Amino acid sequence: MKKIAFFVSGGGTDMQSVLDGITDGSINAEAALVICGKDGIFAIERAKKHGIPYYVFSKEQYPDVDEKYERVMEKLEKYGVDFIILAGYLGILNKKFIEKYRGKIINVHPALIPKYCGMGFYGMKVHEAVIAAGETESGVTVHFADEGVDTGEIILQEKVPVYEDDTAETLAMRVLAQEHKTLPKAVAILCNR
Repeated sequence: MKKIAFFVSGGGTDMQSVLDGITDGSINAEAALVICGKDGIFAIERAKKHGIPYYVFSKEQYPDVDEKYERVMEKLEKYGVDFIILAGYLGILNKKFIEKYRGKIINVHPALIPKYCGMGFYGMKVHEAVIAAGETESGVTVHFADEGVDTGEIILQEKVPVYEDDTAETLAMRVLAQEHKTLPKAVAILCNR
């Protein structure tokens, strides 16, 4: 059985979608730990509810990024983690971390890569750009994280329609709903093989 670590910076809804898959047996994995980018986020409440150990590594605690990821890697080793899921994680991973966990770091992006990705394309900015360009579809991409921004190997993509009367907010809600289906499906593919 694979062991998963979640890296989170907010509410943890993507994390919850994977936890639901573990609970219902569709994902053959164990939630080993949660790494939080800041304190006071709702993802911590989710971790507590599921009895998952969690650790906070904030910028204030660890202004030195290299030291931060040294400490994070110690935790991942301690818990024997197989895969890392960046579930709404806003931290930038350092080179040493990416090298050590290459092919094991899973990210979800709210667009169909290679469109609307890379530097500057995050959150509402993605959906605003999709609508401004007059696209008729957007979607979700689950991919491996590498040294680039949204440049890693694609694991799974699923499309979402863009309607004429969509706003960035309505499109974001539709894409997020699809994320909650696509991310667990991609994690299941990796953990069940």
